[in-house]
Amino acid sequence: QVHLVESGGGSVQAGGSLRLSCAASGYGVIYRNYCMGWFRQAPGKEREGVGTVTNYGTTSYADSVKGRFTIARDNAKKTLYLQMNSLKPEDTDMYYCAAALNGYCRQFDFGVWGQGTQVTVSS
Repeated sequence: QVHLVESGGGSVQAGGSLRLSCAASGYGVIYRNYCMGWFRQAPGKEREGVGTVTNYGTTSYADSVKGRFTIARDNAKKTLYLQMNSLKPEDTDMYYCAAALNGYCRQFDFGVWGQGTQVTVSS
């Protein structure tokens, strides 16, 4: 069973940076095989995909964060990162990491989720 725990959220002024981390643990975790992703959601809003990284290290981003956010994974540490630069107030959300254990990065493949970490950007 895979468990994901996010950390690194907080409050920052517009233009600032934050780095989120997501640590995977559990029995039988074969982290290197998973597609990993970051998602975000505000109360009353639909969940939005921020970006994904395949088991080969290929990344994909939502248009709203391209050029500002960077996803990276460290398979040895079983940890996923989200470096967020040039933050905007509209980036304020709860951020979740997720794992697709079958290795595919389609949104419906993500079946394991962390508890989320709050990011608040003030103007």
